[in-house]
Amino acid sequence: MNERADYIPAALPAALPGDDADACDALIDAVTIPAELGGLRLDQALAKLFPEHSRSRLQGWLRDGRIRVDGSSPDARRKVWGGESVEIDAPPVPEPGVELPEDIPLDVVFEDDHLLVINKPVGLVVHPGSGNWSGTLLNALLHHDPALGAVPRAGIVHRLDKDTSGLMVVARTLAAQTELVRQLQARSVSRHYWALVHGAPGAAGKVDAPIGRHPTQRTRMAVVGNGRPAVTHYRVVERFARCTLVECRLETGRTHQIRVHMAHIGHPLVGDAVYGLRRSADALLDRFARQALHAFRLGLRHPQSGLEMEWAVPMAADFAALIDALRGIDKGVGR
Repeated sequence: MNERADYIPAALPAALPGDDADACDALIDAVTIPAELGGLRLDQALAKLFPEHSRSRLQGWLRDGRIRVDGSSPDARRKVWGGESVEIDAPPVPEPGVELPEDIPLDVVFEDDHLLVINKPVGLVVHPGSGNWSGTLLNALLHHDPALGAVPRAGIVHRLDKDTSGLMVVARTLAAQTELVRQLQARSVSRHYWALVHGAPGAAGKVDAPIGRHPTQRTRMAVVGNGRPAVTHYRVVERFARCTLVECRLETGRTHQIRVHMAHIGHPLVGDAVYGLRRSADALLDRFARQALHAFRLGLRHPQSGLEMEWAVPMAADFAALIDALRGIDKGVGR
């Protein structure tokens, strides 16, 4: 098991340009759609014309009326034939004071001009929201690097739940953010987690079950027929009397995916107050104050150099202490 907080390079290609943002709306000069893009849907043509922006960002601007074609706001599915004039009113960066820098310590595992890799502690909310408008990872990032104020969401491209610890990648430029989002969409980012689950799952398995909002409890996610595709792979690492340490690998990245999927197959995470057991037969497990989930390995292609990179960090201290206690009680069980 690799517990080094470093990176392992190997060769691959890639790189994208960036753009600049101002405190007011930025009008991108009119661009003419070339004839070779004729016959494509508008959103497809825009993705080729403006590769520094993700397709989802461009589609959002279309919905908001920020993209005009020949002076009108068209549907994303409209076909283009070449020669049309495209203008984009890029949305403004949030005004100063809306999201403030805060001097919150960060455990930086890796840093260069394009990326930050953070080992997020338990209890740190990633992005400001209802009930958590300050004291978040975003606030900490703006203090660590004020230039991140010019990147949407301060460069955050994926999230961990408040009480999930471990590795996250942050983009330091718009170009890097766009490329990382594309890698996530292409499922080429490698994300591995340790999870302690109730019961004794099989040695290895795959959960392929769509996830969406719970039909009646809107603050929860659930496996639902009309949900978004979600795939989690797991394998057993170590067994104890009433629980099992598993390694989970995400193929997709839905909200609460591992927590929902493991509960769906009858093995909810220890300490999960939302999807777990209210009370088990083990007082030690019941005392664990958060979901036992830690993102220990992260791999991706560097957005500028194209190098394959991987980082790994040790298990969070509270999680490691729980595992040590279980080993002390159940020494030799299931080994």
